[in-house]
Amino acid sequence: MLTLDFRTLTAPLGILRILEVIFTCTTFSLVASVGHGFGSFWIWCMFTWCFCFCVTILILVLEFTSLSSKLPISWRDFTTAFVMLATLMVFSATVIYSTFHACTTCGRQIGASTVSSLTIMLYSVEMKLIRAQSSETSGFLSTVPGQLKVLEAFMACIIFICLYFTPYSYFSGLKWCVAVYSICFIFSFLVIILAIVRLPGRFPETFNKVLIVCNVLAVLMYITAVIIWPVYCFRNFARPNPCSLYCYWNYLVVVSVLSSFNLSAYIADTMYSLKPCSLCSPAV
Repeated sequence: MLTLDFRTLTAPLGILRILEVIFTCTTFSLVASVGHGFGSFWIWCMFTWCFCFCVTILILVLEFTSLSSKLPISWRDFTTAFVMLATLMVFSATVIYSTFHACTTCGRQIGASTVSSLTIMLYSVEMKLIRAQSSETSGFLSTVPGQLKVLEAFMACIIFICLYFTPYSYFSGLKWCVAVYSICFIFSFLVIILAIVRLPGRFPETFNKVLIVCNVLAVLMYITAVIIWPVYCFRNFARPNPCSLYCYWNYLVVVSVLSSFNLSAYIADTMYSLKPCSLCSPAV
C-alpha cells in the first residue's frame, strides 16, 4: 500500500528538486525549439538535460509515495551519486552549449544557457543539503573514493564525446587508448552500481581487495594511455593553421589533458582504497 508523504515536496530538498525539474524541462524545451543540432556535443547536452529531468522526477515520485524506503538499494548512495553526477553533467552541458551553440543574437540559446546555469546552482545546493544530513548513515558513494568513482566515470564520458572529432581509428595505439578509457569507465560504472545495491557494506573486505586490484590496473592502463595518446597524435598530426573551434587538433589536446586528470583521479582513488576503514561504511 502506498503512503503519500507530502512533506517530501515541501521540505527544502523537495522544493529544490521541483525547481530542478522545471529548469531542466525549460532548458531542453528551449534547445529543442531551436532545432536539431549535430555532433556528439549537441547530443550530450540534450541527453544531460533529459536524463537529469527524468531521474529527478523519479526521485520525487519515489520519495512522495514512500517507495524509496522499500527499494532494495542504498537510497542515500543513489541520490548522492546522482546529484554529484547531475552537477557535473549540467555544468559541462552549459559550458559546451554556450560555447558551440549560443551567440549574442540567439535569444533562445542564451535563455537555455542561463536556465542551465541556474540548474547547476540548484544541484550544487542539493548536494550540500544531502551531505549535511548527518543523522543518516553514509554509504560508499558518500565517501571520497565513491565520489572519485563518479568523477572518473564523468570524465570518461567527456573523453568519449570528444573522440567523435578525432581520427583515433587510424592508429592501433590510439585504439588501445580508447579501449583503456572504455574498460576503466565500465569498471567505475560497475562499482557505482554495486555500491547502490549495498554490496560494499555486505562484503567490505572482499570489495576493498577487488577495488584495490582494479584501481591499480586502471592506473597502469591510464599511464600507457597518457603516454601513447600524445605521442601518436602530436607526432602524426600537426596543428592546422587556421585551427577553428571545431578543429580536430583541439580535441586531441582535450583528450590528452582529460586523460591526465583521470589518471590523477585513479591514483588518488588507489591511495584512498588502501584505507579499508574508508570503504566499509554501512549503506542505508
